[in-house]
Order: sequence, then structure tokens, then C-alpha cells
Amino acid sequence: MAVMTMIQAVNSALNVKLADDERVLCFGEDVGVEGGVFRATDGLQKKYGVKRVFDTPLAESSIVGAAVGMAIAGLRPIAEIQFDGFVHPAFNQIVSHVARFRYRTRGKMPLPMVIRFPNGGGVRALELHSDSLEAVYGHIPGLKVVMPSTPYDAKGLLISAIEDNDPVIFMEPKRIYRAIKQEVPEGLYRIPIGKARILSEGTHITVVAYGAMVRLVQQAMVDLKKDGISVELIDLRTIYPLDTATIIESVKKTGRILVVHESPRSFGVAAEIIARVNEEAFFHLEAPPARLTGNDTIPPLPKSEDLYFFPAERIYYEIKRVMEANA
Repeated sequence: MAVMTMIQAVNSALNVKLADDERVLCFGEDVGVEGGVFRATDGLQKKYGVKRVFDTPLAESSIVGAAVGMAIAGLRPIAEIQFDGFVHPAFNQIVSHVARFRYRTRGKMPLPMVIRFPNGGGVRALELHSDSLEAVYGHIPGLKVVMPSTPYDAKGLLISAIEDNDPVIFMEPKRIYRAIKQEVPEGLYRIPIGKARILSEGTHITVVAYGAMVRLVQQAMVDLKKDGISVELIDLRTIYPLDTATIIESVKKTGRILVVHESPRSFGVAAEIIARVNEEAFFHLEAPPARLTGNDTIPPLPKSEDLYFFPAERIYYEIKRVMEANA
């Protein structure tokens, strides 16, 4: 196995599937010659040619619309959108066509395509470069929404997304593109979409996180362990479909839950998880369910970023607060 960062793992997944399946195509802004703004497709055009890995005009709606046509024609397109905030011009295509095509054809025609893009903040970027809107896409029927937290998961989940017969929104937390290194198999392997992972077993509190927040929770857990607090950490991995069963089973064991995400608080993933916990594990709760999230404001420009994104220390104190609460 090779040691890879997340961006290298994404590149490896694309490389494996391009070699494995001639129907797979990669395209987007600067995807070909430059290898992508973060170098996720570095070297792939040279290896597979301009007909399978290519640059597009700066037109996100056209990129996604073209992918729809390709998928209908029997190809397996992977459309890269350069930044999270650049997806919005393609929203009409995603809602009106990508998410609805299987329904529109009464299940007769699948739409095997992936829309992948960097997600979230923490890299001191410009406006429209730090959004985290996974809840928006999780709310649209017909889409699967994935966000890995490690290089190993990024590759396995992306391969599963490319092979899936339904459209997948694949969000890659840019904050950890190169922050984590991990052993990753160089060949083909899969991680199932819709299945969360228990990263550490615990008995006192369930903490659910995903993407870049998983690493922050793990940092907070170092001091929590010294305080004798046993955390069961669940990495969601998939926003939709949500692995409710794993979360409920954990909460029934621990009696407490905190959900952590960097996206805005209102109508977010945490709200949905807490609603399901209240519906299915209410009588097992020993304290009110809690959430630690981003603010209901637009992510700020670089100088104010440290005021917007919370550190691991904030997670530590929030878990302590939940531990001291009673239902």
C-alpha cells in the first residue's frame, strides 16, 4: 500500500476507474492540462488522452448538463466543479434533471454520474470558496451525497460513487486535502455508500461528525480521555442516505449525543439527526441532544475566518457541557 493524502487518494480512484472502465470520463474547469486547481486530476489527461480527461468552458450549468447527456447515452461521467460556491449556476440542472431522471423515466433509465467538488472552509479562501451546503443537496430527492474524512475513505467511496447507477454529489473537504496521510491500497476497493463508520467505541456520549470535523473531534478526544470521558465517535461518511441505524444503536448505548458540522446551524444535518434520535431513541436519552455547528452567516473573508470556524477546544467544552446536563 502507498501512503497518500486525500487529494492523492482521489486521483488514485479516478486513475483506477479510468483504467477499469472505458465509459468513465473526467472533465471540468482546468481538469485536463493543469490537472485541476488542487491537482486532483494531475497526470490523467496525459495518461488517458483528451477525449476522456478534458477541460471545459467556465460554465458550470453546461458542465453538469453535458454530464446528464453523457450518462443517458451510457457513459459514466465525472464532472468536477472547481469550488463549492461555483456549483450554484448548475443548480437548475441538478434539481431539474440530475435528481429526477430515474423518477421521470419511471425507473427505466438510471443516471450514473458523479459531481465532485471541494467543500468547506478553513483555507483562507475568497468569497464563494468556503461554502458547506451538504444539507441543501441532502434535501433533494434522487441524489446521494457523500463526504469522506480520510484518504482511505475518499478513494473507496469515490470508486463506489463512480460505479453507482444513481447520481452522486461527492464533496471533498478542502481543509484536509493535504492535512492527513494514510496507507491506501493502490488498486480497486469499495466502501459502501450509506454506511457510517464507528471510529472509536465509547460508553458516555455519541459524537457524530463528518468531513473535516472528524479530525477536530479526534483532537478534542485526547483531552476528554484524560478527563475519563468515553466518546463513541461516528463518521457519517454519507449525508444521504443517512445511516440512522448506526446512530440510534449508539445513542441507546451511551444516552447522549452531540452532532458536529461546520455548515450553518438552521435546517442542517445535525437537526435531521437529532429529529431521528428523538423519534427512535427518546426514552434512552439521559440529556438533551446537542449540536455544534457553523453560524447562520456567509463564511467570511480570510481575516475573519478564525472567528467563524470553531477549534477542537470548542468541541471539548461542548462535550463536557452535554455530559453535565440531565434530561
